[in-house]
Amino acid sequence: MRTALLAWDYPPAPSGLSTAAREIAESLAAAGAEVTVFTLDRTGRERVGGVTVEGLALPPGGLARLRLWGSAGHLAAPLAFRRAVLAAHGRAPFDVIEATNWYAPAVLLARRRDLPLVTRSSTPAAFTRGPGASLRDRLDGRTADALERAQARGSAGLIANTAEHGAVIARAYRLSGRQPSAVIGLSLPPEICSSAHAAPYPETDAPLRLLFVGRAEARKGFDALLAAVAILAAEQAAGALPPFRLDLVGVPPDDLPPDLADAARQRIAARGRIDAAALAQAYADAHAVLAPSRYESFGLVYQEAMAYGRPVVACAEDASARAFVGASGAGPLAQTATGPALADALRPLLLDPGLRRAYRMRALAAAGRFDRASLGRETLALYEAAIAAARHG
Repeated sequence: MRTALLAWDYPPAPSGLSTAAREIAESLAAAGAEVTVFTLDRTGRERVGGVTVEGLALPPGGLARLRLWGSAGHLAAPLAFRRAVLAAHGRAPFDVIEATNWYAPAVLLARRRDLPLVTRSSTPAAFTRGPGASLRDRLDGRTADALERAQARGSAGLIANTAEHGAVIARAYRLSGRQPSAVIGLSLPPEICSSAHAAPYPETDAPLRLLFVGRAEARKGFDALLAAVAILAAEQAAGALPPFRLDLVGVPPDDLPPDLADAARQRIAARGRIDAAALAQAYADAHAVLAPSRYESFGLVYQEAMAYGRPVVACAEDASARAFVGASGAGPLAQTATGPALADALRPLLLDPGLRRAYRMRALAAAGRFDRASLGRETLALYEAAIAAARHG
C-alpha cells in the first residue's frame, strides 16, 4: 500500500504532532507500506526511517502571502499540500492519504474516490483558544473550525486516539457516524522507550525536580499549575515543604505572567522549546511530571512520563488522564484544574519519598501499553476499510 501522510512538522521538530507523525509513518513502513510524508517545516527530500520525507516549506511570496489575509490564510497550507500530493499521485498513485484534523491541512483533498482521505484527530483547534480574542481572531477561529469540520465530514475514514476522544470529535464536528472509524493509540519512539527504561530515578532530592511539558494555555491547565506552585512555594518558604523547582519545557520566559508571585517565580525555570536529547534529560532529572490538562486527545506526555517511571500528577477533568494515569495508579489526580486542587494532589509527593517510589513502580508497570506493531497493523486495517468505503460510496 502506498500512503501519503500530511504533517505540519516532522522530527527533529520538537512537537507532539511531529512525534505522532513519525510514529504513524514509521509504524506503517515497518508494516510493509510505502510511506511519503509531506511536511511544511522544511524543504527538499530525504529518506529517514524507511520513510520518504518531502519538504513543502512555503517560500516568501506565492501561497505564503495568503497568510496575510485573515481567514483566507488558512487555505495556504491546504493548497500547498493539494498541489504536492496530486503531483506525486500523478507520477505514482497513492492508495490513501492521512492527515491530522488540526487546522485541516487536507480539506482540499477530501471526498475523492480515487484518493481516499483518513483523518486522525488530535485536539480540535477550537479547544486551544482562550477567552478575550479579537474580532479578527474570532473570525479566523470560525474559519478554522469550519475547515476542520469539512475535512472530517469529507473523510473516507476516521481515527481517534481514545474512545472518549472519538465521541468528543463526533460531537464537535457533528459527524453522521457512517464513516469507517477506529480507536488507535499512539506509540512512543523506540529510542525514548529504551533510554527511558534505562534512566534511574534521581537519588538526590535537594531540590525536588518537577517537570511540565507543554504550552502555556488553559487547555494544558497552565493557569492551575502556576497557582499551585504559588501556594506550595509559600508553604515551602515557611518551612512546611522541602525545596523544589519546576522546569517548564515548551514555555518561554515571556509566557510567565507579570503578576506571578516572586516566591513561585524563584522556583520556576521556563526553558522554551528544547531538542529531543535535552527533553530526555529533563525527564530523567525529574522526580515527578505535572500534566494538569483539562483535555487531551491522547496525552503523549502521560505516556512519556510513565515510560521514564516518573509519577504523573494529572487532572481528573481529562478522560485520558483518568484512563492512563488514574486507572494505572501512575500518579495522583487533582479533582479539578484549579491551583488548590493541584496543590493538594502534589503536596503528598513532595513530602513522602516512599510515595514517589510507589507511584514510580506503578508507572513503569503501566508503560509500553502501545507499540508500533499495533499502531501500524490497526492503521492499515482502517485504511482498507476507508478505501472500500470510498470505492462503494
